[in-house]
Amino acid sequence: MIMFTKESYPGSKNENYQLVCRQLAHLISDEPNQIANLSNAAALLGCFLDDINWVGFYLFDGKELVLGPFQGLPACIRIPLGKGVCGTTAANRQALRIADVHQFPGHIACDSASRSEIVLPIVINDKLIGVLDVDSPKLDRFGQEDEQGLRQFVQVLEENLSLHQ
Repeated sequence: MIMFTKESYPGSKNENYQLVCRQLAHLISDEPNQIANLSNAAALLGCFLDDINWVGFYLFDGKELVLGPFQGLPACIRIPLGKGVCGTTAANRQALRIADVHQFPGHIACDSASRSEIVLPIVINDKLIGVLDVDSPKLDRFGQEDEQGLRQFVQVLEENLSLHQ
């Protein structure tokens, strides 16, 4: 049995991202249910990442993003494409790393404590599935290493979810 605690990640940031990606693959590789897998993915990142106040998914329903599994305070339920950091990421299908969300035009504030944010698109076979959204109460919390590590995390999700589409 694998134990998941913050103390499980004693290595360098890169090593720890590699470990959490392996843990994710182990958790979701045999499970076809998308909601169960995204729920475990959000919980895993919630244990893994320091200095965050929200982590979760917004899923594309064909028109807009709809709140999916997450860890944190209650959140906005629907986000139009092109609006806020999540909607912009979804529309452009490019990751956004925002050092100060209050400087982002049209930022949607679901939690007033959030000060920085990183959002990555989830795309399978050129089809938008949704976005991974991580918020922090610290300014400039997310660096290039976080973006690379979270890209790998999303890739593990995409690979598993594509098997069951």
